Amino acid sequence: MNPIIEHLMGVQSLTDQVIAMDFLITSKSAVRNYAMAVTDAGTPEIKAVLIRQLDEAILAHERIVTYMLERGWYHPWDTKQQLQFNMQNVDTALGLPLN
Repeated sequence: MNPIIEHLMGVQSLTDQVIAMDFLITSKSAVRNYAMAVTDAGTPEIKAVLIRQLDEAILAHERIVTYMLERGWYHPWDTKQQLQFNMQNVDTALGLPLN
């Protein structure tokens, strides 16, 4: 879609939000996977490397959550508000013209 049209329709914000949410979901998966890998590490050296990676993944997740909270895109402590927000995004996405 043309960037000018995206801006006029407010789609740019939606696009940024979708990317951020995808990044958040991916970062949660990384944290979970590193945590499981730490418990299965075969040597203390591998475990130490995985713990460092887990710490970095947790920090990345925190930065993403902060970014989304600052923009009002994520409401982890208010599921009713988050659900309402998600439904608005679905309605917006369904209203977008197809190519």
